[in-house]
Amino acid sequence: MNTSANHSWTHAGHGPVASEDPNPSTMSIATGLKLPAGFTAVAEDPQLGPSISMSMARVEKVLREAIANSDPLADATSRHLVEAGGKRIRPLLALLAAHLGDPSRKEVVQAAVVVELTHLATLYHDDVMDSAPYRRGAPTAHEVWGNTVAILTGDLLFARASILVSELGGKALGIQARTFERLCLGQLHETVGPREDEDPLEHYLSVIADKTGSLVAASGQLGAIFAGASEELQDVMIEYGEKVGIAFQLADDVIDVTGLKQVSGKSPGTDLREGVPTLPVLLLRKAAAEGDASAVSVLALVEGDLTSEDALARAVSALREHPVAAQSWVVAREWSDQAIAALKPLPEGMVKTALASFAAAVVDRDV
Repeated sequence: MNTSANHSWTHAGHGPVASEDPNPSTMSIATGLKLPAGFTAVAEDPQLGPSISMSMARVEKVLREAIANSDPLADATSRHLVEAGGKRIRPLLALLAAHLGDPSRKEVVQAAVVVELTHLATLYHDDVMDSAPYRRGAPTAHEVWGNTVAILTGDLLFARASILVSELGGKALGIQARTFERLCLGQLHETVGPREDEDPLEHYLSVIADKTGSLVAASGQLGAIFAGASEELQDVMIEYGEKVGIAFQLADDVIDVTGLKQVSGKSPGTDLREGVPTLPVLLLRKAAAEGDASAVSVLALVEGDLTSEDALARAVSALREHPVAAQSWVVAREWSDQAIAALKPLPEGMVKTALASFAAAVVDRDV
Protein backbone atom coordinates (compact mmCIF):
# COMPACT_ATOMS: atom_id res chain seq x y z
CA MET A 1 0.00 0.00 0.00
CA ASN A 2 1.34 3.41 -0.92
CA THR A 3 0.95 5.45 2.23
CA SER A 4 2.79 8.49 1.00
CA ALA A 5 -0.19 9.58 -1.04
CA ASN A 6 -2.46 9.47 1.96
CA HIS A 7 -0.34 11.06 4.65
CA SER A 8 1.29 14.47 4.33
CA TRP A 9 2.49 16.86 7.00
CA THR A 10 1.81 20.55 6.80
CA HIS A 11 5.49 21.28 7.44
CA ALA A 12 6.58 18.52 5.05
CA GLY A 13 9.50 17.58 7.28
CA HIS A 14 11.63 20.61 6.42
CA GLY A 15 13.67 20.83 9.62
CA PRO A 16 12.54 21.64 13.15
CA VAL A 17 9.12 23.20 12.99
CA ALA A 18 9.42 24.68 16.47
CA SER A 19 11.33 27.66 15.10
CA GLU A 20 8.20 29.12 13.57
CA ASP A 21 6.57 31.85 15.62
CA PRO A 22 2.80 31.68 15.97
CA ASN A 23 0.61 34.62 15.18
CA PRO A 24 0.72 37.10 18.09
CA SER A 25 -2.99 36.61 18.57
CA THR A 26 -2.31 33.00 19.60
CA MET A 27 0.11 33.92 22.36
CA SER A 28 -1.95 32.40 25.14
CA ILE A 29 -2.73 29.00 26.53
CA ALA A 30 -4.83 27.25 23.90
CA THR A 31 -8.59 27.03 24.14
CA GLY A 32 -9.61 24.11 26.35
CA LEU A 33 -6.24 23.97 28.08
CA LYS A 34 -6.43 24.21 31.86
CA LEU A 35 -3.33 25.26 33.74
CA PRO A 36 -2.65 22.42 36.20
CA ALA A 37 -2.98 23.05 39.91
CA GLY A 38 0.29 24.17 41.40
CA PHE A 39 1.32 26.19 38.36
CA THR A 40 -0.90 29.22 38.89
CA ALA A 41 2.01 31.15 40.42
CA VAL A 42 3.91 30.67 37.15
CA ALA A 43 1.31 32.64 35.22
CA GLU A 44 1.58 35.49 37.71
CA ASP A 45 5.38 35.70 37.58
CA PRO A 46 6.33 38.76 35.47
CA GLN A 47 9.20 36.98 33.69
CA LEU A 48 8.41 33.27 33.73
CA GLY A 49 4.68 33.71 33.06
CA PRO A 50 4.91 35.37 29.63
CA SER A 51 7.73 33.05 28.58
CA ILE A 52 5.78 29.89 29.44
CA SER A 53 2.60 31.27 27.89
CA MET A 54 4.32 32.07 24.59
CA SER A 55 6.10 28.74 24.52
CA MET A 56 2.89 26.83 25.25
CA ALA A 57 1.20 28.67 22.39
CA ARG A 58 4.01 27.53 20.11
CA VAL A 59 3.67 23.99 21.41
CA GLU A 60 -0.03 24.02 20.63
CA LYS A 61 0.59 25.37 17.14
CA VAL A 62 3.30 22.84 16.32
CA LEU A 63 1.25 20.02 17.86
CA ARG A 64 -1.66 20.76 15.56
CA GLU A 65 0.68 20.99 12.57
CA ALA A 66 2.20 17.65 13.50
CA ILE A 67 -1.15 15.84 13.52
CA ALA A 68 -2.52 17.51 10.37
CA ASN A 69 -3.11 15.03 7.57
CA SER A 70 -4.30 15.26 3.97
CA ASP A 71 -6.37 12.11 4.50
CA PRO A 72 -9.73 13.29 5.97
CA LEU A 73 -10.22 10.26 8.23
CA ALA A 74 -6.68 10.29 9.62
CA ASP A 75 -6.93 14.04 10.15
CA ALA A 76 -10.21 13.74 12.04
CA THR A 77 -9.11 10.83 14.22
CA SER A 78 -5.74 12.43 15.02
CA ARG A 79 -7.35 15.71 16.06
CA HIS A 80 -9.96 14.01 18.24
CA LEU A 81 -8.11 14.13 21.56
CA VAL A 82 -6.07 17.24 20.81
CA GLU A 83 -9.23 19.27 20.33
CA ALA A 84 -10.81 17.78 23.46
CA GLY A 85 -8.30 19.85 25.42
CA GLY A 86 -6.13 18.73 28.29
CA LYS A 87 -3.67 20.10 30.81
CA ARG A 88 -0.57 19.48 28.65
CA ILE A 89 1.36 18.60 31.80
CA ARG A 90 4.23 16.88 30.01
CA PRO A 91 5.09 19.73 27.62
CA LEU A 92 4.65 22.20 30.48
CA LEU A 93 7.22 20.29 32.53
CA ALA A 94 9.58 20.28 29.55
CA LEU A 95 9.24 24.05 29.22
CA LEU A 96 9.74 24.61 32.95
CA ALA A 97 12.83 22.39 32.96
CA ALA A 98 14.17 24.44 30.05
CA HIS A 99 14.29 27.47 32.34
CA LEU A 100 17.14 25.72 34.14
CA GLY A 101 19.13 26.67 31.04
CA ASP A 102 18.31 28.65 27.89
CA PRO A 103 14.55 28.23 27.25
CA SER A 104 14.69 30.16 23.98
CA ARG A 105 16.31 27.35 22.02
CA LYS A 106 13.95 26.21 19.28
CA GLU A 107 14.52 22.53 20.05
CA VAL A 108 12.82 22.94 23.43
CA VAL A 109 9.37 23.44 21.91
CA GLN A 110 9.88 20.55 19.51
CA ALA A 111 10.84 18.27 22.41
CA ALA A 112 7.72 19.40 24.28
CA VAL A 113 5.57 18.47 21.28
CA VAL A 114 7.22 15.04 21.07
CA VAL A 115 6.27 14.12 24.63
CA GLU A 116 2.69 15.32 24.20
CA LEU A 117 2.28 13.41 20.93
CA THR A 118 3.60 10.29 22.64
CA HIS A 119 1.19 10.78 25.55
CA LEU A 120 -1.77 11.27 23.22
CA ALA A 121 -0.87 8.10 21.33
CA THR A 122 -0.92 6.07 24.55
CA LEU A 123 -4.39 7.41 25.38
CA TYR A 124 -5.84 6.01 22.14
CA HIS A 125 -4.43 2.59 22.99
CA ASP A 126 -5.33 2.72 26.69
CA ASP A 127 -8.94 3.60 25.96
CA VAL A 128 -9.28 0.59 23.65
CA MET A 129 -7.76 -1.76 26.22
CA ASP A 130 -9.90 -0.30 29.02
CA SER A 131 -13.06 -0.08 26.89
CA ALA A 132 -13.40 3.45 28.25
CA PRO A 133 -16.44 5.26 26.82
CA TYR A 134 -15.21 8.80 27.55
CA ARG A 135 -11.96 10.72 27.64
CA ARG A 136 -11.75 14.40 28.59
CA GLY A 137 -15.52 14.56 28.61
CA ALA A 138 -15.85 13.40 24.98
CA PRO A 139 -16.55 9.97 23.49
CA THR A 140 -13.33 8.01 23.03
CA ALA A 141 -12.02 7.42 19.52
CA HIS A 142 -12.90 3.73 19.56
CA GLU A 143 -16.49 4.61 20.43
CA VAL A 144 -16.65 6.88 17.37
CA TRP A 145 -14.60 4.96 14.78
CA GLY A 146 -14.06 1.49 16.26
CA ASN A 147 -11.09 -0.23 17.90
CA THR A 148 -9.01 -0.77 14.77
CA VAL A 149 -9.10 2.87 13.70
CA ALA A 150 -8.35 4.03 17.25
CA ILE A 151 -5.32 1.74 17.53
CA LEU A 152 -4.00 2.77 14.13
CA THR A 153 -4.44 6.43 15.07
CA GLY A 154 -2.35 5.86 18.17
CA ASP A 155 0.28 4.20 15.98
CA LEU A 156 0.19 7.16 13.61
CA LEU A 157 0.79 9.60 16.45
CA PHE A 158 3.71 7.48 17.67
CA ALA A 159 5.13 7.69 14.16
CA ARG A 160 4.72 11.46 14.08
CA ALA A 161 6.50 11.75 17.43
CA SER A 162 9.31 9.57 16.10
CA ILE A 163 9.80 11.78 13.06
CA LEU A 164 9.99 14.91 15.20
CA VAL A 165 12.37 13.37 17.72
CA SER A 166 14.63 12.08 14.95
CA GLU A 167 15.23 15.72 13.96
CA LEU A 168 16.48 16.40 17.50
CA GLY A 169 19.40 13.98 17.27
CA GLY A 170 20.59 10.65 18.58
CA LYS A 171 20.42 11.36 22.31
CA ALA A 172 16.79 12.45 22.13
CA LEU A 173 15.98 9.48 19.92
CA GLY A 174 17.53 7.14 22.49
CA ILE A 175 15.50 8.69 25.30
CA GLN A 176 12.32 8.37 23.25
CA ALA A 177 13.07 4.76 22.32
CA ARG A 178 13.77 3.70 25.89
CA THR A 179 10.67 5.53 27.10
CA PHE A 180 8.57 3.85 24.40
CA GLU A 181 9.96 0.49 25.52
CA ARG A 182 8.93 1.18 29.11
CA LEU A 183 5.46 2.32 28.02
CA CYS A 184 4.95 -0.97 26.18
CA LEU A 185 6.35 -3.09 29.00
CA GLY A 186 4.17 -1.30 31.51
CA GLN A 187 1.05 -2.03 29.49
CA LEU A 188 2.14 -5.63 28.96
CA HIS A 189 2.81 -6.22 32.65
CA GLU A 190 -0.49 -4.60 33.62
CA THR A 191 -2.30 -6.87 31.16
CA VAL A 192 -0.75 -10.15 32.32
CA GLY A 193 -0.67 -9.26 36.02
CA PRO A 194 1.91 -10.11 38.68
CA ARG A 195 3.85 -13.38 38.73
CA GLU A 196 2.97 -15.90 41.43
CA ASP A 197 6.06 -14.94 43.41
CA GLU A 198 5.60 -11.19 42.91
CA ASP A 199 4.00 -8.84 45.42
CA PRO A 200 0.88 -7.36 43.75
CA LEU A 201 1.51 -3.89 45.16
CA GLU A 202 5.13 -3.82 43.97
CA HIS A 203 3.98 -5.01 40.55
CA TYR A 204 1.36 -2.28 40.42
CA LEU A 205 3.88 0.44 41.31
CA SER A 206 6.32 -0.82 38.68
CA VAL A 207 3.54 -0.68 36.08
CA ILE A 208 2.76 2.92 37.01
CA ALA A 209 6.44 3.84 36.91
CA ASP A 210 6.67 2.47 33.36
CA LYS A 211 3.32 3.67 32.02
CA THR A 212 3.31 7.15 33.55
CA GLY A 213 6.54 7.95 35.36
CA SER A 214 8.79 7.19 32.38
CA LEU A 215 7.23 9.75 30.04
CA VAL A 216 6.96 12.46 32.70
CA ALA A 217 10.64 11.89 33.49
CA ALA A 218 11.53 12.08 29.80
CA SER A 219 9.63 15.38 29.55
CA GLY A 220 11.73 17.09 32.19
CA GLN A 221 14.93 15.46 30.91
CA LEU A 222 14.42 16.59 27.31
CA GLY A 223 13.52 20.12 28.35
CA ALA A 224 16.68 20.37 30.42
CA ILE A 225 18.87 18.82 27.72
CA PHE A 226 17.82 21.14 24.91
CA ALA A 227 18.10 24.18 27.14
CA GLY A 228 21.71 23.26 27.78
CA ALA A 229 21.25 22.58 31.50
CA SER A 230 23.96 20.65 33.33
CA GLU A 231 23.85 16.87 33.62
CA GLU A 232 23.24 17.24 37.36
CA LEU A 233 20.08 19.25 36.70
CA GLN A 234 19.02 16.82 33.99
CA ASP A 235 19.31 13.98 36.52
CA VAL A 236 17.20 15.95 39.00
CA MET A 237 14.43 16.29 36.42
CA ILE A 238 14.57 12.57 35.66
CA GLU A 239 14.19 11.59 39.31
CA TYR A 240 11.56 14.25 39.97
CA GLY A 241 9.59 13.34 36.85
CA GLU A 242 9.49 9.64 37.67
CA LYS A 243 8.30 10.22 41.21
CA VAL A 244 5.77 12.96 40.45
CA GLY A 245 4.44 10.83 37.58
CA ILE A 246 3.84 7.96 39.97
CA ALA A 247 2.15 10.29 42.47
CA PHE A 248 -0.04 11.72 39.71
CA GLN A 249 -1.16 8.29 38.49
CA LEU A 250 -1.79 7.03 42.01
CA ALA A 251 -4.06 10.01 42.60
CA ASP A 252 -5.87 9.40 39.31
CA ASP A 253 -6.41 5.76 40.20
CA VAL A 254 -7.74 6.57 43.66
CA ILE A 255 -10.08 9.19 42.22
CA ASP A 256 -11.36 6.73 39.61
CA VAL A 257 -12.20 3.88 41.94
CA THR A 258 -13.57 6.01 44.74
CA GLY A 259 -15.68 8.15 42.42
CA LEU A 260 -14.88 11.37 44.29
CA LYS A 261 -14.03 13.45 41.25
CA GLN A 262 -13.52 13.13 37.53
CA VAL A 263 -10.03 13.93 36.30
CA SER A 264 -9.62 12.29 32.90
CA GLY A 265 -13.24 12.50 31.80
CA LYS A 266 -13.67 8.76 32.32
CA SER A 267 -16.70 7.56 34.26
CA PRO A 268 -15.90 6.92 37.96
CA GLY A 269 -15.43 3.23 38.59
CA THR A 270 -14.14 2.42 35.09
CA ASP A 271 -11.14 0.58 36.52
CA LEU A 272 -13.37 -1.38 38.90
CA ARG A 273 -15.66 -2.47 36.11
CA GLU A 274 -12.74 -3.51 33.93
CA GLY A 275 -11.15 -5.44 36.77
CA VAL A 276 -8.00 -3.28 36.81
CA PRO A 277 -6.41 -3.73 40.26
CA THR A 278 -5.45 -0.26 41.48
CA LEU A 279 -4.09 0.81 44.85
CA PRO A 280 -7.36 0.96 46.84
CA VAL A 281 -8.37 -2.51 45.62
CA LEU A 282 -4.93 -3.97 46.34
CA LEU A 283 -5.03 -2.54 49.87
CA LEU A 284 -8.59 -3.82 50.26
CA ARG A 285 -7.50 -7.34 49.26
CA LYS A 286 -4.63 -7.19 51.72
CA ALA A 287 -6.95 -6.06 54.53
CA ALA A 288 -9.43 -8.81 53.67
CA ALA A 289 -6.67 -11.42 53.69
CA GLU A 290 -5.63 -10.21 57.13
CA GLY A 291 -9.14 -10.79 58.47
CA ASP A 292 -10.79 -7.37 58.18
CA ALA A 293 -14.50 -8.28 58.01
CA SER A 294 -15.50 -4.93 56.53
CA ALA A 295 -12.87 -5.34 53.82
CA VAL A 296 -14.24 -8.80 53.01
CA SER A 297 -17.72 -7.31 52.63
CA VAL A 298 -16.57 -4.46 50.39
CA LEU A 299 -14.39 -6.79 48.33
CA ALA A 300 -17.43 -8.94 47.59
CA LEU A 301 -19.10 -5.90 46.04
CA VAL A 302 -15.97 -4.77 44.16
CA GLU A 303 -15.28 -8.19 42.67
CA GLY A 304 -18.93 -8.95 41.93
CA ASP A 305 -20.91 -8.35 38.76
CA LEU A 306 -20.55 -4.63 38.03
CA THR A 307 -22.42 -4.63 34.74
CA SER A 308 -25.29 -2.52 36.00
CA GLU A 309 -24.87 1.11 37.00
CA ASP A 310 -26.48 0.44 40.37
CA ALA A 311 -24.03 -2.35 41.20
CA LEU A 312 -21.09 -0.17 40.17
CA ALA A 313 -22.37 2.75 42.24
CA ARG A 314 -22.72 0.54 45.33
CA ALA A 315 -19.17 -0.79 44.91
CA VAL A 316 -17.72 2.70 44.40
CA SER A 317 -19.58 4.06 47.41
CA ALA A 318 -18.48 1.20 49.68
CA LEU A 319 -14.86 1.50 48.62
CA ARG A 320 -14.91 5.25 49.09
CA GLU A 321 -16.08 4.87 52.70
CA HIS A 322 -13.58 2.16 53.64
CA PRO A 323 -10.30 3.17 55.37
CA VAL A 324 -8.25 1.85 52.43
CA ALA A 325 -9.30 4.92 50.45
CA ALA A 326 -7.61 7.22 52.97
CA GLN A 327 -4.61 4.87 53.11
CA SER A 328 -4.29 5.17 49.34
CA TRP A 329 -4.05 8.95 49.57
CA VAL A 330 -1.28 8.55 52.16
CA VAL A 331 0.73 6.44 49.70
CA ALA A 332 0.18 8.98 46.91
CA ARG A 333 1.35 11.82 49.15
CA GLU A 334 4.48 9.86 50.07
CA TRP A 335 5.47 9.75 46.39
CA SER A 336 4.64 13.44 46.07
CA ASP A 337 6.91 14.20 49.02
CA GLN A 338 9.71 12.16 47.45
CA ALA A 339 9.35 14.16 44.23
CA ILE A 340 9.65 17.42 46.16
CA ALA A 341 12.73 16.13 48.01
CA ALA A 342 14.37 15.30 44.66
CA LEU A 343 14.29 19.01 43.79
CA LYS A 344 16.76 19.94 46.54
CA PRO A 345 19.75 20.48 44.17
CA LEU A 346 17.81 22.97 41.99
CA PRO A 347 18.57 26.66 42.43
CA GLU A 348 16.00 28.58 44.43
CA GLY A 349 13.47 30.41 42.29
CA MET A 350 10.11 30.21 40.56
CA VAL A 351 10.96 27.05 38.58
CA LYS A 352 11.76 25.09 41.74
CA THR A 353 8.74 26.56 43.52
CA ALA A 354 6.41 25.69 40.65
CA LEU A 355 7.67 22.12 40.42
CA ALA A 356 7.28 21.62 44.17
CA SER A 357 3.79 23.14 44.12
CA PHE A 358 2.76 20.89 41.27
CA ALA A 359 3.99 17.79 43.11
CA ALA A 360 1.91 18.79 46.12
CA ALA A 361 -1.13 19.64 43.99
CA VAL A 362 -1.33 16.34 42.11
CA VAL A 363 -2.71 14.69 45.24
CA ASP A 364 -5.06 17.56 46.05
CA ARG A 365 -6.88 18.59 42.88
CA ASP A 366 -10.44 19.49 41.98
CA VAL A 367 -10.43 18.53 38.28
